[in-house]
Amino acid sequence: MAATSFAASSVLLPFTTNPKTPHLFASFPCKNNTLRLRHISASTSASAASTPTPSIQVDKSPVSAAPSKVLPFRIGHGFDLHRLEPGYPLIIGGINIPHERGCEAHSDGDVLLHCVVDAILGALGLPDIGQIFPDSDPKWKGCASSVFIHESVRLMHEAGYEIGNLDATLILQRPKLSPHKDTIKANLSALLGVDSSVVNIKAKTHEKVDSLGENRSIAAHTVVLLMKK
Repeated sequence: MAATSFAASSVLLPFTTNPKTPHLFASFPCKNNTLRLRHISASTSASAASTPTPSIQVDKSPVSAAPSKVLPFRIGHGFDLHRLEPGYPLIIGGINIPHERGCEAHSDGDVLLHCVVDAILGALGLPDIGQIFPDSDPKWKGCASSVFIHESVRLMHEAGYEIGNLDATLILQRPKLSPHKDTIKANLSALLGVDSSVVNIKAKTHEKVDSLGENRSIAAHTVVLLMKK
């Protein structure tokens, strides 16, 4: 197995090549594990393509985000929800929010970053976050959701798009997010590599209705506009 590397955005990402095949395997670190995204040829059988895999299977490149139809702009929507349980940290937009409950999840349970990733992937017409980073894979246990954001941004740039604007709504009964919204917005903007003026964060309660209103869960919606470079 021969080792080499390539640059995506401003981050140097290692990958390996197999001398017996032309396939490339892009690698992304997560604690002591590595995300490897492989590609297969377009002639792969339907049965093989339907086999569950933690990889995005594409043609010609490690991960191809090139849409079949090039549009001047593309719109995506993301949604995520997590249970809130005692003993877990509450991480929103990469920021640890003081609270007696946190998200029970396979990764760090960042509901905002998860739905932002899904919004970007959806706009590009790609599989959702659960297919690319399945919670059945132990390598993502406790993984920082910034890893998922960086991969979705890489795919967006590879497809020739950039963020026009992003609007997110967080839904939770407690705690109040007003003191933290600016910090969350600034961190999300930095992770996406965009000016904070194109990112908007809103927060709503659920009027004490169902699990959201009873402080037993947290949810988020995100809409993103991608514009052709």
